[in-house]
Amino acid sequence: MSEQSVTGPLAGKLALVTGASRGIGAATAIELAARGAHVILTARDDRKLEQVEDTIHAAGGSATIAPMDLAEPDSIARLASAVSGRWDALDVLVINAAVFVPHMAVQDLDPKAFANALTVNVLATQTLLSAFHPMLKKAESGTVIGMTSTVGAAPRAYWGGYSVSKAAFDNLIQTYALENQNTSQIRAALVNPGATRTEMRARAMPGEDPATVQPPETVATFIANMLGEEIPNGKILSVKDAQ
Repeated sequence: MSEQSVTGPLAGKLALVTGASRGIGAATAIELAARGAHVILTARDDRKLEQVEDTIHAAGGSATIAPMDLAEPDSIARLASAVSGRWDALDVLVINAAVFVPHMAVQDLDPKAFANALTVNVLATQTLLSAFHPMLKKAESGTVIGMTSTVGAAPRAYWGGYSVSKAAFDNLIQTYALENQNTSQIRAALVNPGATRTEMRARAMPGEDPATVQPPETVATFIANMLGEEIPNGKILSVKDAQ
């Protein structure tokens, strides 16, 4: 961690971004730090996390890396213990990390790949919400942002392994939002980034020209702008609709 020299609308706030080593997660972490937040970066690839951290520090921002695998038992509990040992409250939790399942018919899904997607995309999400709920409650306005996908609400042939996990993910975030509506200041919403230039998108759409879709920074700006407004609790927000 370096001494922070950036001031902005998120100064003094603590944010945690999963899947922060690349793509939308990295861009979001960089944007939140640029607006003054101290950002905790989590992902499996410690080398790429360090590169994102270096980018933040070079711009005068503040960040801490926490390499971890969401599929590993007890990893989230260890992370929550470490974070709560240093900070009292968590202002922003961006649940961005996700596992993609290769396109194939439902009857042909690889059980291990499908189970891994459910573990990372669904079970780890519930564990994150459980582990960081006390810190989110202590924040002035704890905010949870979940990154969703169109296929979560609109099933598509041969996307079942991934779309089922995102449908469950969406339901989980929205249920959490409803449960906190009248019991705490925590608000939660889903963001549908739309077609974005990421490695996951490249795997899902190998024939697509990446130059024809938006960069991750567009989504990062959308998320950061959301945090300056009243979060529409439990809603799915589309980046495309804001353009």
